[in-house]
Amino acid sequence: METVDRGYKNNKDYYIIFGLILLVYLLSINTDAQQFAQHDLINIPEGFFYFTFGTDILVLLSWLLILLFRKLGVILFPLMVLVHFGLHNYFLSTYLYSDITVLFLYIGLGLLAIIPRWSSLR
Repeated sequence: METVDRGYKNNKDYYIIFGLILLVYLLSINTDAQQFAQHDLINIPEGFFYFTFGTDILVLLSWLLILLFRKLGVILFPLMVLVHFGLHNYFLSTYLYSDITVLFLYIGLGLLAIIPRWSSLR
């Protein structure tokens, strides 16, 4: 079996791109935290936050799987971001530009970093 170097030195672009994607996704998590802090004022049902924070955790886990070179993370990440976007759109009728930006960064930059490494992903 071929060993693949997953160190930072040879994969700087990979880690920098996914660090940028995480940084932008933190805007979505911040939005969720702000809405949770104000849920009494803006009449958001408390059950909504179990779904959104659970989805946030799944997005972060799939992001971690991508960093660990797992194919499951590559597929799960955009799906969970879409679920997060759908939750906000359905329950609150809000359009989260941070989720759309994360998807554009993932498709535009993230896949450029993943596609050359696809054969080394487990």
